[in-house]
Amino acid sequence: MSLTPEQKKHFRTLGHNLNPIVMVAGNGLSENIQLEVDRALEDHELIKVKFSVGDRTVKKQLIRELCAIVEAELVQEIGNIALIYRAAQTPNPKLSNLMR
Repeated sequence: MSLTPEQKKHFRTLGHNLNPIVMVAGNGLSENIQLEVDRALEDHELIKVKFSVGDRTVKKQLIRELCAIVEAELVQEIGNIALIYRAAQTPNPKLSNLMR
C-alpha cells in the first residue's frame, strides 16, 4: 500500500493541526506502545507519534519499525514527530481524522 504524492500532500495538510497521540521514549517500542498505536490508527486513521529518542538514526529506525509492525505508511517525518496513516477496516466518521 503505497501512497501517491497527491495523497501524501492531502494527509500532510490534514495532519498539520493534529497533536501527537502517542509518545515513544527511552523504553522504545514496547507492546503497550504498539497496541496503542494500532488502536489509534484504527480509530483515527491519520495520527502523529512523538519520538523522544536522542539519536537521529535510532529515531529513524524506530519509525520504520513501528510502521512495519502496525502495517502503516509514513506520510511525513519532521523533527521528533512522525505522521502515520493506515486505512481503517470500518471507519467511524466521528473519530476519523479524514472524515471530519
